[in-house]
Amino acid sequence: MAFSPAFIDELIARNPIEDVVGQYVSLKRAGANMFGLCPFHGEKTASFSVAPDKGIYYCFGCHKGGGVVNFMMEVEGLSYPDAVRALAKRVGLEVPEDEQYQSRYRQQERLWALHKEAARFYHSQLYAPAGKAALEYALGRGMPKSTLINFGIGYAPDTWDSMVKALRAKGYTEEELKESGLVTVSKKNGNLFDRFRDRLMFPIIDVRGNVIGFGGRIMKKDDNAAKYLNSPETMIFNKRKNLFGLNMAKKSKLGYLILVEGYMDAIALHQHGFDCAVASLGTSLTEEHAVLLSKYTEQVVLIYDGDEAGQRAAQRAIPMLEKAGLQVKVLRMKDAKDPDEYLKKFGADKFKVLLEQSSNRVEYQLNAIYRKFDTREDEQRVKFIQEAAQLICTLPSAVQREVYGHRVAEVGKISYDAVKLEVEKAFKRRTNREKKQQEQQDLQPVKNLQPKTRAFYYKNMKSAMAEEAVLAMVMTEPALFDKAGELTEEMFSAPVLGRAFAQLKQRYFQGLEVAPGVLSEFTPEEMSHLVGVTQRHDGPVNEDALTDCIRTIRREHQLGNVNTDDDLLALQNKLKERKGLK
Repeated sequence: MAFSPAFIDELIARNPIEDVVGQYVSLKRAGANMFGLCPFHGEKTASFSVAPDKGIYYCFGCHKGGGVVNFMMEVEGLSYPDAVRALAKRVGLEVPEDEQYQSRYRQQERLWALHKEAARFYHSQLYAPAGKAALEYALGRGMPKSTLINFGIGYAPDTWDSMVKALRAKGYTEEELKESGLVTVSKKNGNLFDRFRDRLMFPIIDVRGNVIGFGGRIMKKDDNAAKYLNSPETMIFNKRKNLFGLNMAKKSKLGYLILVEGYMDAIALHQHGFDCAVASLGTSLTEEHAVLLSKYTEQVVLIYDGDEAGQRAAQRAIPMLEKAGLQVKVLRMKDAKDPDEYLKKFGADKFKVLLEQSSNRVEYQLNAIYRKFDTREDEQRVKFIQEAAQLICTLPSAVQREVYGHRVAEVGKISYDAVKLEVEKAFKRRTNREKKQQEQQDLQPVKNLQPKTRAFYYKNMKSAMAEEAVLAMVMTEPALFDKAGELTEEMFSAPVLGRAFAQLKQRYFQGLEVAPGVLSEFTPEEMSHLVGVTQRHDGPVNEDALTDCIRTIRREHQLGNVNTDDDLLALQNKLKERKGLK
């Protein structure tokens, strides 16, 4: 929605960015700015800066940046209007009514309430005659009624429209049912049918306690139907950004989180006292999942199924988790395919021992390499040592490389000096490769100037560099708008830069504050890019440079609008005449 500029100014004034960020990040002042560890990616050296005078934050590591509203959007996963609403509530400021925003927010609230009613319906059906078999199955899988209640587990009846009728009776419209993703629409006559039928139902709850979707396990064996079926993506549900059980696990005092593949594994772990278990929602782990986990812990224990698919998934997950700054340990089980089965066979005490013995990711990956080769054969042993050296050379610490080098030497039954030599060769090859890649990038200055996000690709680099400079200058010295006022949004070759310039220009001539932190209706990615622009062009303002940049933008815009050779010739002559007058 479009909040009034005056309201946004007051909101920002009452919510100093250093105070809001300080609730999430420990900040230390260094000159005019403040620094801390970035909340959006894992790091050990503070590269996250807050500039109170400009009202912005920026991370020199992950390049995220913006104003106080954007910070709330990123750190809490809120939409722009919801972030404004949260900041207003923080300082007791009344949010102006806006029908468009109120309509969308009411729509979200209705979907949350609808899903809550659906969860109640499914749970009640578990104890109805239609759910007898499902209840017996759940109890047989070791889930007592307390667990069924705690997790809100239910049953979707084997009927066509029981849930549809139940929600209609609660006053939900046909359009709301369609938006929920809990129904399918008949192509023949447009009738609504239950999406989930004859399935044990697991409510998916976000970290704020809202039911946002469901996972359903089929009761009868059916080769034509998926064993597990999840809600589709909706306004309130994105499986890439949510984890089953995190609403409970975030409160755990165990100091780590356990990541498993399935709902049943997570529930079984909670039942046996490991209340820190979460599961991905029927999809491979994503970077969004890893960042979400990093908000609640520093260490993750990865427990994926022992089959080949599970091990491949673990190998893919490890670098994502480490990129998010998490310490990764991997637990391997024997005599059980998953945690649920292991706990039933051997109990919580033995599982706790397994947890304590779980290997770090390097040990896990070395074991995975070892299992690929028969080291009794010389040729296979050589391949094992060479591949292990490739892994060890990636370790950042010389101490780590030596420790694991000794381990490989012991397993490979050769001297440590031979392994060390192989690791050093692999390390040199890797560093030389990275150096060449960097040199190639350095030889492509235009490519380096392109935004990191392809969505903001500069089609006209010459104009875009001038546009960046102008935008940075007017944000540093707003009075320059008197000289740059002739520029319009349409003259900018980069739309995101043009929108920002137009919004700030309007604010300046309305007598309102001009700063990057007051920009509104920009996505987090757009704001990160715009704040990055201010960082790249942070320096003294030069009016002659401003004039040159304006001239470049105008000229490139005119050239871009030329359609014929005659137009081009006329424009070139016009530019020569203008140049001669100066």
